[in-house]
Amino acid sequence: MPAEAKLRAAPEAIASHEEIVSVDIGGTHARFALARIAAGRVAAVDEPVILKTAEHGSLELAWNSFAQTLDRPIPKAAAISIACPVDGEILKMANNPWVVRPGAFRTELGLERHVLINDFGAVGHAVAQASPGDLQHICGPDVSLPTDGIITVLGPGTGLGVAHVLMRGDSYFVNTTEGGHIDFAPLDSIEDAILRHLRARYRRVSVERIIAGPGLANIVEALAVIEGAPLPARDDRALWQDALSGAEPLARAGLERFCLSLGAVSGDLALAQGAKAVVIAGGVGARLASHLPNSAFGERFVAKGRFESMMAAIPVKLITTPEPGLFGAAAAFAKQFT
Repeated sequence: MPAEAKLRAAPEAIASHEEIVSVDIGGTHARFALARIAAGRVAAVDEPVILKTAEHGSLELAWNSFAQTLDRPIPKAAAISIACPVDGEILKMANNPWVVRPGAFRTELGLERHVLINDFGAVGHAVAQASPGDLQHICGPDVSLPTDGIITVLGPGTGLGVAHVLMRGDSYFVNTTEGGHIDFAPLDSIEDAILRHLRARYRRVSVERIIAGPGLANIVEALAVIEGAPLPARDDRALWQDALSGAEPLARAGLERFCLSLGAVSGDLALAQGAKAVVIAGGVGARLASHLPNSAFGERFVAKGRFESMMAAIPVKLITTPEPGLFGAAAAFAKQFT
């Protein structure tokens, strides 16, 4: 997507922008892009350079590789999103061998200013600064996100990220949580059977075991046991392809169950956080962009007994902002420094 398609500010703001490096570090890939910020907002994010973490020995070496792609000196300010807790002097990720030392950013990366943020915290900032055109309606009233109140954000990906954004007029505050690790609560006999199956493997079954990327395989495996059906041999990628295409009955049924549980958990989190809106993010959320509005997600979202009418008044949207980790990291920098 061309950089101009990602503009988030008026031309006069762009004229007085500051250029920074935005970085989104995950287990497999590290994304780098130049971003421009002005007046506390993201003006634009350029096309990213995507590097495989396994092909670079450290963040510093990957940074240098990105710098070599530029036709000018690399900025001395950066927004860095990383897929792990960001407290402490040494940061380690579960699926990435890099050891990240924030205290060395000045000497190793040449930075004079930086923001370091958890990856799902960056998603929260992306939601807060998203334009209406980057929010796809899923269910509930088709209205804009509130400018006052709480927005629940959850993102099924490799795991389940959960945060909430408190909007206060022109300002906002992002709080990340570990909401992906709340207990899975079955709501019918099939989900009772899925839970019993998973309890044989896990001491405790959290919602992340169900509504994250690997959760589809857990659901389909349990359904195969329930049905007494053979389980085709395939990896997660092939399973998701079969589910989304509707090519295979077990995978198709598993996807419907996934959407039911995603709706139920989204509604639970909205209740717990007092949300006025909910935004779905994450890589799996993006895969489901065309499927969720036509699934039973919405029915489960509102099915909260005495609070059904309240739940029906909550808009649920899917964020479609390109590279929300990069955009959100830049938004966090803009909020702190401009």
